[in-house]
Amino acid sequence: MNAIDHKIVELLGQDSAMTSEQLGALIGLSGSAAHRRVSALEDAGLILGYRARLAPAACGNPSTVFVSVTLVDQRQETMQAFERELQTTSQIGEAHLMSGESDYLLKVLVREDDSYERIHREVLSVLPGVRRLLTQFTIRTLTHGN
Repeated sequence: MNAIDHKIVELLGQDSAMTSEQLGALIGLSGSAAHRRVSALEDAGLILGYRARLAPAACGNPSTVFVSVTLVDQRQETMQAFERELQTTSQIGEAHLMSGESDYLLKVLVREDDSYERIHREVLSVLPGVRRLLTQFTIRTLTHGN
């Protein structure tokens, strides 16, 4: 990636709905040249997709809960079984394999018509290989990622 590609990625990270003409005007290229650069970044796997940032009301006004998960061991089979099951769980917004004290950090979204107790009991605690769950509730979100 060169400087123009970095600028394209930065601008699309801020507004993925930007047209090729708008993008080109901001980076000093024609709309068609900007489109070709974006297509090349997509083909190279550097742009993985586009998404809409939704207002909390559109998502059922969810509360955000972070859950540190410690598994019973770190064997490949244990971790793969845990990760496979995560893929089927719609309440988990993000999952990260971590270094340090816990194995995973989960971002759990709890809709206002649901309860964390139910998610903990019926979803998280029955994930394969779980030894311990440590939960932290978000008080207020200060920034939102792309």
